[in-house]
Amino acid sequence: MAATTTAEPPGAAWRRGDIGDYVAEFFGVFILIAFGTGVVAMAVAGLPGSGRGDGTISNGDWLLITWGWAMAVTFAIYVAGGITGAHINPAVTIAFAVFGGFAWRKVPGYIVAQVLGGVAGAALVYAVYRDSIQVFESDNSITRDGGAGSIGIFVTGPAQYFGDYWGPFLTEVVGTAFLLLFVFAVVDLMNLPPKANLAPVVIGFAVFAIGNSFGANSGYAINPARDFGPRLLAYFMGWGDAAFPGKQGNLDAYWWVPILAPIIGGLIGAAFYRFVISDTLKARMRPDASGVTSRGETVEDE
Repeated sequence: MAATTTAEPPGAAWRRGDIGDYVAEFFGVFILIAFGTGVVAMAVAGLPGSGRGDGTISNGDWLLITWGWAMAVTFAIYVAGGITGAHINPAVTIAFAVFGGFAWRKVPGYIVAQVLGGVAGAALVYAVYRDSIQVFESDNSITRDGGAGSIGIFVTGPAQYFGDYWGPFLTEVVGTAFLLLFVFAVVDLMNLPPKANLAPVVIGFAVFAIGNSFGANSGYAINPARDFGPRLLAYFMGWGDAAFPGKQGNLDAYWWVPILAPIIGGLIGAAFYRFVISDTLKARMRPDASGVTSRGETVEDE
């Protein structure tokens, strides 16, 4: 009896190569930004404009936003995780290249795909909430290039009590360091990896915790693509100086902070985990977790 073969789907060659990885990262960040900036748009403009909110930004709105971003991260990882491990963050990609054996040749393509995914996700949110954003701006006499205001739907910015860049820069370093510390812990089979594909949920909770503990100073970008992609979209949609160079009222050129600080923080967090936790586990010769198979950034029962 002749052996049967399974026909490859059309375009299978690119799906097996780097392009397939880049497409997965693009859609992972697209989902991240669509749901992340979407929840901000709803809290700031959608709810009050629809009559389903009282029109004020309150502590409850902050919980809505932090939960929304946590869910955005979780579902983005579930979508892209089986292909790339769902970096969905240039700081994660760079940290894995330095400390996790990720191929440096893929780093530029990953970052470009992540930023473009951020642009596309923000464009979707702008299309959905355009009318409510315009009403919000009209009701509050806000001009798009006037600094803080509706630009906060798409980009992060410094709290108004800062007079220099150091405070928000340090906050982004700290927040991203914790993020990478948690990510490396979750994917390390020598530690206590989540089972039953729960790693995305755990990482989502990590983002929720970071937002609640360190979010107010800088809006916890903790991801260069999360800020830079939507910032590009905002610039072309009329936000002008508020997008680039990032004039936010108290600081006049903020755009570089949520790019550089997360990269530095990610390297710090990954280095801490590698040399303090991972090397300690190896020194104690703990065996790899039994009965699990690594797949992206998750583990599954066999």
